[in-house]
Amino acid sequence: MTEENITRINLNGKELILIGTAHVSKQSAEQVKEVIERERPDSVCIELDEQRYQSVMDSNKWREMDIFKVIKEKKATLLLMNLAISSFQNRLAKQFDIKPGQEMIQGIESAKESGANLVLADRNIQITFSRIWHNIGLSGKAQLLSAIFLSIFSKDTISEEDLEKMKSQDTLNTILAEFTKSFPKLKTPLIDERDQYLAQKIKDAPGDKVVAVLGAAHIPGIKVEIYKEHDLEVLSQKPPKSIVPKIIGWAIPLLIISVIAYTFFANPSAGFDQALSWILWNGTLAAIGAAVAFGHPLAILSAFIAAPITSLYPLLAAGWVSGIVQAYIRRPNVGDFETLSEDVFTIKGFWDNKVTRILLVVVLTNLGSTLGTIIGGTEVIRVFLKSF
Repeated sequence: MTEENITRINLNGKELILIGTAHVSKQSAEQVKEVIERERPDSVCIELDEQRYQSVMDSNKWREMDIFKVIKEKKATLLLMNLAISSFQNRLAKQFDIKPGQEMIQGIESAKESGANLVLADRNIQITFSRIWHNIGLSGKAQLLSAIFLSIFSKDTISEEDLEKMKSQDTLNTILAEFTKSFPKLKTPLIDERDQYLAQKIKDAPGDKVVAVLGAAHIPGIKVEIYKEHDLEVLSQKPPKSIVPKIIGWAIPLLIISVIAYTFFANPSAGFDQALSWILWNGTLAAIGAAVAFGHPLAILSAFIAAPITSLYPLLAAGWVSGIVQAYIRRPNVGDFETLSEDVFTIKGFWDNKVTRILLVVVLTNLGSTLGTIIGGTEVIRVFLKSF
């Protein structure tokens, strides 16, 4: 048996066997099977969290998704990112005629066959995204979403040589490789913290012999972090929410309302112009966002009506309104959930599938409303300064 991509570590009487894999490599899956059958470990650790494990084990889990709950819990953007990233991995897997994440599936199956304990060793992906989101600022968020979607819809095929290079990166790292150069802070939650989390889970796994199935990008970091102690609770904490966005979120609407109210009192004509500008900029740009997502006409209309109001009340968002209207009128059926993993391969599929179209309506309406708030607010101040 070849020892290529295998690292052996002896630590406190335990033998740790790390298998560095590519997430879309048939050879990696075969190697995982071979190593576990030969070594007969007490535990097998895999680079999955509970959420991704359930997705792997139940390919029909999408059917259970409550799209209204997703919108109300403000998870539309997160879900869209998850779908986007999984579509990138699925595209590669389809090109090479293999099942995405086959090496993880093989690790699960081999653990069961050998009677080993199965350990889900990776950090919850939502925690990772939250910590990434917290680190990169507003412009970074926009660039992050752009980087992800541009990579997904690229028509370029991946060569066998490129695939081998991917053995040194995991899926998320591959998509964001260029982005991390512009935002070095991204590396900490995406790679470094996960190296620490994975290392601690591996050495805490039950038994004297442990096999860990990992994306090869994590092997160098884990080889260092495995000798240190890490607090999993600290690594699993969501970043504290700053009070600054909340203050700004309320201060801007109060400023806009105060300026318009004062102008109406002092100069009704100017006040009317301000109010009209606010309504038109907010409503029109939010409606354009919903229209770009190919929302139903009533969803577009609801975006236009809701945006000028929700922009003045930070606890609501125009996208939630238009998204819920879209979901009621174009409610996804079982077929939409069944074809979801295939539809996200292409731009056309993203817009055609009722599930992703709802998510796009939410996200693009909110984006339009945000732009409308900036432009409309600037116009309100301009009219105020011009009038006085």
